[in-house]
Amino acid sequence: MKRMIAGAVALSLATVTLKAQNAPDTIVINLTESSKVVLTVGDSTDLQVLRDYDFQQLFDDVLDSLEGKSIGLLSHDSTDEKTETYSWESEEDDEEDYDWDNSYHERRWRTTHSFNFDLGTSNYLSDGKFPDSENAPYAVRPWGSWYVGINSIQRTRIGKNFFVEWGFGVSWYNFKFQEDNITLVKDDNGVTFTPDMRDADFRKSKLTVSYINASLVPVLDFSNRSNKGRWDATRAFRIGAGPYVGYKIDSYSKIKYELNGSMEKDRNHDGFYMENIRYGMRLQLGYRSFDLFFNYDMNELFTEGKGPSLNAFSFGVVF
Repeated sequence: MKRMIAGAVALSLATVTLKAQNAPDTIVINLTESSKVVLTVGDSTDLQVLRDYDFQQLFDDVLDSLEGKSIGLLSHDSTDEKTETYSWESEEDDEEDYDWDNSYHERRWRTTHSFNFDLGTSNYLSDGKFPDSENAPYAVRPWGSWYVGINSIQRTRIGKNFFVEWGFGVSWYNFKFQEDNITLVKDDNGVTFTPDMRDADFRKSKLTVSYINASLVPVLDFSNRSNKGRWDATRAFRIGAGPYVGYKIDSYSKIKYELNGSMEKDRNHDGFYMENIRYGMRLQLGYRSFDLFFNYDMNELFTEGKGPSLNAFSFGVVF
């Protein structure tokens, strides 16, 4: 019965599409001798919105309400002897506004998925200060020290103005040193950042670290409607903060130079006494379809006593 109703409404939408202009169109669906569904479309621009409804879920809830089993109630407002109007009211919260235009979209898209890309810059702090303030050899250049992340994100809506983004991804820290001839030298005592003194034209030196990550970010969403997608340009301001944890899957140093007319690249894959686990907090700010992120690692990059005391961070744009 329920599936027959949903199918009949879907067929009616196709019929209305063929003839809907500016005047209202009314379709009467006779289901049994005593039951019928009346569908009125007042504007052809509503058709696309109606196509997105989960009519199966809608009529499941409506019929369950009539049987006295639903979480909601159908309130009756009879305007005349021949026309009866029903509106949805929540049984859980009398003050919460459920309407046909909103509630079923919210249920259908309660959890959505997207692939997000983080693109920004990387740096680190040493005892709360930037290393270049002390002319440390591991000081980095903001331009060229890129942070890149590829994330599979689930968005689970908890309430009209609150959702949680959670998922997994892969990220890369790229720390491009200010001096182009810096190499990482590892021995039993730890790792040191040492200038390469060869007679060469050095072009670039950097340290790259990659991680696999998991994150959980609760977000407050100040938009008016709860069913809008991430790329909806009408969305309002949103802000969220939450933890992340990562496991190091690779790290290497790289130095690029020209020697005897030949361009050379020396790459050294090594752990360099870096911590295998990273964990920290992520802040997200968004307006309409534009999002910013800020990540801060609460644990240090290197094992204590084996390298400089550095807390990495990154910030940039979410695509």
